[in-house]
Amino acid sequence: MTDYSVLIPFVPRRLEQTLPFAGLVNWTPAVRLWQGQSMLLEPHQTFVGAAGAGFRVPVGFGVTLMPLRHPFEAANQARSVALATGHPVIAGFGPGAPAFQENMLGAPYPKPLAAARQYVTAVRRLLDGELVRMDGPEYAFQAQLAPAAAPRVDVGLGVLRPGMARLAGEVADAVITWLTPPSYLREVLLPAVEEGMARAGRTDRPRIVAMVPVGLQREDTAPERLALASNYAHLQAPHYLDMLRRAGVEIDGQDVHAVARGAVDVGAFVTGDLDTVVKRLDEYRQAGVDEIVLNTTGVHKMFGAQEAIGDLTEILRTAV
Repeated sequence: MTDYSVLIPFVPRRLEQTLPFAGLVNWTPAVRLWQGQSMLLEPHQTFVGAAGAGFRVPVGFGVTLMPLRHPFEAANQARSVALATGHPVIAGFGPGAPAFQENMLGAPYPKPLAAARQYVTAVRRLLDGELVRMDGPEYAFQAQLAPAAAPRVDVGLGVLRPGMARLAGEVADAVITWLTPPSYLREVLLPAVEEGMARAGRTDRPRIVAMVPVGLQREDTAPERLALASNYAHLQAPHYLDMLRRAGVEIDGQDVHAVARGAVDVGAFVTGDLDTVVKRLDEYRQAGVDEIVLNTTGVHKMFGAQEAIGDLTEILRTAV
């Protein structure tokens, strides 16, 4: 059975802004609260703060960016959240765009897949209590987390294209996608995950988590407007454009509106009336997704928090 979860659909500035979304995990069938990387209220602090305010719920990071944290700090922070919430955590990581890597590190990763392999392997081993010795190429350190009984932390990788999917099949506990239509997941990413599993001799498939931008249709609001409000930056980023091209979207020069329409057409952005949205979301279950994370960022940007919560409540009530 596919689980449904909720993404905080904005970058928080105050803790209390996030609590209604944490409440959805308490009061609806949603199983987990997710947040991506934030440069304002830091995601680990957001979740610990929510726990302190009484919302001790399972959480996931989808995804935090590797250049911002040493692997030891990443493992320690993720376990701290598990200790504070009392629930298992999915800690997803990704290398970020090359320009971001250069801004943070002075130069992009020479081999992003190799860097991700080393990072995820180190974090997993640290969380397992091992003494980890790394000697490069990106990280050289020796460390071990202080022993503590904590809920499990699963280590995930942000996945858009087959190379990272194969790597996730080898070394990750979870595959975390964003803006990937169900047909692309079924035909491209999941076979690549299985290739990686075979290469590593694994029989346990990583948990497949799809972050799905969604919004119920509204009168006088074109679907592509919601898609743009939800993913304007992603719909212009080279690595997302490459993924969408592989998924069947015609990328016509720099026309972001055409890309948004294409994303709606292939189901990368899910919209329509409630019945249509539920049917389109079910395509992710049929594609093999274990957890669908409802991302109402576009609704929140255009219509506010109450409308986003309303959409989430209706979808969760009907879909689950």
